[in-house]
Amino acid sequence: MQTSARRQNYPADVPHEIDPEQYRSLPHMFDEAFARYAERPFSVCMERWMSYGELDTLSKALGAWLQSLGLAPGARVAIMLPNVPQFAVTMCGVLRAGYTCVNVNPLYTARELEHQLKDSGATAIVILENFAATLEQVIERTPIKHVVVTSMGDLLGGLYGAWITVAVRHLAKMVPPYKLPLGNGRTVTPFSKVIEDGRGRGLAPDQSTLDSVAFLQYTGGTTGLSKGAVLTHRNIVAATLQAEAWFTPALSRAGDLSKVNSIAALPLYHIFALTLCLLVIRQGSHMTLVPNPRDFDKFIAVLKKRPFHMLPAVNTLFNALLMHPGFKSIDFSTLFVSQAGGMAASEGTAQRWFEATGCPMIEGWGMSETCAIGTNNPVSNTKFTGTIGLPLPSIEIAIKDDEGNSLPVGAPGELCIRGPNVMTGYYNQPAETAAAFTADGFMRTGDIAVMQEDGYSRIVDRKKDMILVSGFNVFPNELENVISLCPGVVECAAVGVPDEKQGEAIKVFVVRKDAALTEEAVLQYCNGQLTGYKRPKHIEFRDSLPKTNVGKILRRELRTSASV
Repeated sequence: MQTSARRQNYPADVPHEIDPEQYRSLPHMFDEAFARYAERPFSVCMERWMSYGELDTLSKALGAWLQSLGLAPGARVAIMLPNVPQFAVTMCGVLRAGYTCVNVNPLYTARELEHQLKDSGATAIVILENFAATLEQVIERTPIKHVVVTSMGDLLGGLYGAWITVAVRHLAKMVPPYKLPLGNGRTVTPFSKVIEDGRGRGLAPDQSTLDSVAFLQYTGGTTGLSKGAVLTHRNIVAATLQAEAWFTPALSRAGDLSKVNSIAALPLYHIFALTLCLLVIRQGSHMTLVPNPRDFDKFIAVLKKRPFHMLPAVNTLFNALLMHPGFKSIDFSTLFVSQAGGMAASEGTAQRWFEATGCPMIEGWGMSETCAIGTNNPVSNTKFTGTIGLPLPSIEIAIKDDEGNSLPVGAPGELCIRGPNVMTGYYNQPAETAAAFTADGFMRTGDIAVMQEDGYSRIVDRKKDMILVSGFNVFPNELENVISLCPGVVECAAVGVPDEKQGEAIKVFVVRKDAALTEEAVLQYCNGQLTGYKRPKHIEFRDSLPKTNVGKILRRELRTSASV
């Protein structure tokens, strides 16, 4: 039923299946693109352009330098960078050298960074100097042996790039002092020297296959610690081809894919934007890098620079743009795809967006575990459906009960997914991996959904206690583990509550042993332990928390009673 409904309602020019076997690995896909599109622009950042030929040369140099370190095949290399040209160079270089990328949120606190580096076993890291002070705090307790430090102006060219670096360091004062320790075989090398040394070395042929691990993409953990979704080259290639199949019919309206300009405002370390970057490489188009989308004045100025055709964003970003006074001065005549994901899209925001731009918000659904690909509404839609759409090519969606049995159309159950883009499991987490899959190979998503007769699905609830803040997963266990260590706290519980701007905001219920403990003290403690989107917005003190007979905190009851 589901397959026939999907085929019947697919846009006519979208294939039902994709074939990741056309590539041996991601580097094979890169090599093809670099050779075919060498003269085309790949990215623009602060009005400095990088061509595919330059991306080829630079990533080859970085990869050759990494190989010169003698890292074992498949070694994990952490990437702690915002949306700057160094990100794509590093990502492609790591993969072309035969290693595994570990994307790291640059805004992580020391505690969060330490966990991810230790859990992944990363032995090398490429990091923007703005965040090196955080690394300094934990590096001695991690496996990191090789640090590559880059500055904001690297790859922005000559005097201009040097001026940007000076401005960031000394005028904006965005680089806290740091000193990374040497010894025990540890090296610290400037990015520019890495490229210089790597240019003189040959890049050994990549031995990766489609079954090799390409990324460890970290996501929230039900045990309170984030866990790495193991994404193979097959997973990433498949997701890229699925995105291409779905979006090309709309983007081809530009007449020439090389002219297509996609806006990379969402962070590239996040799976949503990462998949956009890979799609750009596959189709030979280019993207505009927005290092800080929260600076809306500059963001609006970037959007006014030149025509743009694809804008992926979370609902909160669409809404924030709509609210900006400069929004109406933007030319949206070439915007063909406004892709909403990462969090539920609001019908009100979608309606205002369409009225203002003439381009409908197209809602989709995906996870880190599925390379951001899962279901999507057709890009030919002209109105908001309120559903998450149809499964993309080569993907099967099933609605199942707790025993793994498929449910009939219209019956609510857990949304489950099977396809070549779905992760192989969680890194070094056999129990979590086993629990994530059904006997017939579907991955459980934790979302409760209903499938309609037409094959479209609608999310109706969340099985997990995950909180979704502006498209980022936040698991209550992690917050509770951290806040329970705050002096004066007996126990606590974290839940998500509705928030107009963020979709959900974090509310923490606290039972205190020290009556003098204040909201400000708890929030200050959280600021030092949790990155921005994980910090609670609301604190409520209670004498006790509702629990089951066996002592498990009833978060659902707290969500129901929450008043903010």
